[in-house]
Parts: sequence; structure tokens; C-alpha cells
Amino acid sequence: MAPQELTEYERKRLENIRRNGEMMASLKLHSKASQLSKRPRVVTKSYSVEKKPKTETPVVIRRSLRTRGIAPDSKGLDADFVDSNTLTHKSPAKTEPSVVKTLGPLRMYDAYRGTLSDRSFLESLVVMANKEAPEQLGSSKGGKFSDANKSKKNKGSLQVESLSLDPENIARLVPGRITSVQFFPSSSDKMIVAGNKYGDIGFWKVGENDVYLYHPHKAPISGILVQPHCLSKIYTSCYDGLIRLMDAEKEIFDLVFNSDESIYCLSQPKNEANCLYFGEGRGGLTVWDNRVGKCLSNWVLHEDRINTIDFNNENPHIIATSSTDGTACTWDLRCAGVGKLSALRTFNQKRSVQSAYFSPSGRSLATTSLNNTIGIYSGVNLEDATAIYHDNRTSRWISSFRAIWGWDDTYLFIGNMKRGVDVVSTVERATVMTLESPHISAIPCRFDAHSYEIGMLAGTTGGGQVYIWTLR
Repeated sequence: MAPQELTEYERKRLENIRRNGEMMASLKLHSKASQLSKRPRVVTKSYSVEKKPKTETPVVIRRSLRTRGIAPDSKGLDADFVDSNTLTHKSPAKTEPSVVKTLGPLRMYDAYRGTLSDRSFLESLVVMANKEAPEQLGSSKGGKFSDANKSKKNKGSLQVESLSLDPENIARLVPGRITSVQFFPSSSDKMIVAGNKYGDIGFWKVGENDVYLYHPHKAPISGILVQPHCLSKIYTSCYDGLIRLMDAEKEIFDLVFNSDESIYCLSQPKNEANCLYFGEGRGGLTVWDNRVGKCLSNWVLHEDRINTIDFNNENPHIIATSSTDGTACTWDLRCAGVGKLSALRTFNQKRSVQSAYFSPSGRSLATTSLNNTIGIYSGVNLEDATAIYHDNRTSRWISSFRAIWGWDDTYLFIGNMKRGVDVVSTVERATVMTLESPHISAIPCRFDAHSYEIGMLAGTTGGGQVYIWTLR
């Protein structure tokens, strides 16, 4: 049988296929596609949690009385209620279940959520604390732990263009949104701790594979304080009103303070190893002496919750507070009267002030507000004010932005909604550059700068990731 001749349409179709094939061959698209598919995939380090086996429950099919042909049960109801269709019933308002507090000490073994043993981690914390103790003791003569830190910070100015993000310096420390993060103030080990909205805290030695996850609280972590004089001891505060002290040597989360009010922030002056300062309830500031287990002072400083408390490095008697009431204030703790403390300066904003931090020299103050501004105040009495526009509107899934100081008074670092880190120059009073990387998969919102390593910056996200920038 003679083959059938191709129609004009089929000949044109084959010609188009041949021509397209030649064009793709000239562009080398097939080879480029194969190269892209062979690119190594970056694996993010993360914690590992032991999965509990699912228990199968029998499926129960519910059938109403109507479908079963049974009259409705109206026993105990008034006749008027049964027959009337005009009456309405207002259901009681739903109340959120209260958080059940675990009072008393909590063993780290019971709080641990990992699959691997944490024995090596706890031992490394104790070793690190013993190794750093002589240096911290030498720097704390006269009651100041910050002298060593300041000498490290003042070695030289930072070239922000040299900051880079290595894929090895990315890890997922906790599940969910990170609310607090801090580097260990160590000159030898690069370790970081972060807390999330579920009451978990995760530890990671930068660059290593293992992450250690604990669950000492039942609500969002509001503050983390690694003790510079003993790195194996860490204070944590929580919205559930508890403050705990993690002691790696004793392997315990001890209960330090219990309040009926939420604790929204936690701070500590560099020259006070035993006193804690925390924002409690609606605008309250409490001073707690853990050595004697007693409240030393309590003032109501704001009309709404206090978001941050920061101490001036040059004068630890001066503190700065930020509040949801739309103000940031500076205070002199030496001028406290009986149950009263008057503000030195009040910086008014139209909306909530999320943070107020002194610069490393103590000569400037930076605030972050939900009115989309970063405030920079300098001068002898912080009278020179500059407002820099920055979009600070985050969603409910992301912790609010808070601009932090770097290693001198030159730059501020703050996240943005485009998965970058804006660098604000205090000299030019403007955003001068943005740290970007293809390795960033979420919005960095909370930050910390390593006190001993110039250029080591940590940014955390709403998904529990931590990104560590370092100098090239």
C-alpha cells in the first residue's frame, strides 16, 4: 500500500518542530536546564522532635433524633419555650482557656524536646562558662561586665558592605515565631539562643548541625538574659507571668518569680548580677533581687504595657523604656521617690513604640514605632531628634520590627517586609543599604549583634529560622 502524502498542515507542523529544535539547540537550553537541576540544595539545620505515634479512634456516625424518627426530647423545658419560634437564646461568651502554670523547679530532662541526647550540650555549656569566667571576672572589677565588650567593639569601624550570609550559618532553632534572641557573650564560642511564642527556647552553636530545643514555659517568651559572669545560667521571662533561671550545671529550670500579670520584657544592668528589671502588667516596672528573693521596687511608668527596658552603658542608673501607650521615656533610677519615678524625657509618638535602645556609647537613643518611623535622638539631653521613615507594619505572624544598634554609634539594623535587612546610617540619617541574600526565605524581624565579634549579626523570623551574617 502506497504511503499517504502529508497534507499542507502536517508539513508545516513538522517544519515548525524542526525549526524550534534548532533554535533551542543554538541557545543551549537543554544543557542549562540540566545544570540547574544538578545544583546542590542547601539543607537548613534544625531541631529534631520525637514524633508520637498516632492513635486510631473509631469513627462514630452521629444521627439526629429526627432522622431516626424519634420525637425531640423536651423534658424539663417550659411549654412556651418548646412551642415558640420567636424566642432566642444568647449563648454565653466564649472564654479562652487559661494557661496552666507549672510552678516550682522544672528538670531540664523533662523540658527537653529533642531526639538526640543533650548531655554533650549541657557539658559544653559548663565548660564554656568555666573557660570564660576568668576573663569576665577580670573585666568586672568595679562591678562592670561591659568593659571587655567595649574594648572589642571599639577595635575599628564596620564596613557594612562586607557583611554576607553563608548557607552554613542558617538554622531553624524553634517551631513558630521567634520573639526573643541573644548571642552568648563569649569571646571563644559562637552560640545563640532564641525563644518563640509557644514557650520554647532553642540553642545552636553557629555552624554546627545540632539544635537543642527545650520547653520551659507555656506562653510566648518575652526575654532572654545570658549571664555574662556565668554563661551556664540563663534567665527567661514569659507572658504567663513566670521568670525562670536555667542552670546547666544543676540541669534545672528554677522558678525565680511568679506573677498574676503578664511579663512583657526583661532586662538587667551590666553591673548587677542579681537584680532583674521587667515590665509587668499594664505599664508596671518591677525590680527583683534574686539573691534575697524579694521585690525591691515597683513603679507604674506607662499607661500601657512596657515593650523594652534598656540601660545606658555609660550610666547604668539611666534607663529607657518603650510602651504601647505611644511613648518612650528615659528615667534616672537614683531619683526614685517613695513609689514614684519621674521621667527625664518623654518622646511622644502617634502609635505604639516597640523599642527604645541606647547606643553603645550611651550618647544616642533609637526608637521604633508603629507610626512607621525610626527615631534617633542625640545631644547632651537627647534634644536633637530625627525621624526616619520605615515601614514597620508587620502581620500577626511576624514579630514587630525593632531597630538595634551595631557595634558603634554609626549604624542601626532593622528588618523589612521584602526579606531584607535595612542598614540605617546615623550620620546620613537615612537608610543607606539593604542586606539581601537568595538564602533568605522569610522576613527577619528580631535581631542581635554579637558583643565580641564585630560583624556577626543574627536575624530571626516568624518561622523559627535564624540567619547569621558575618564579615567576608
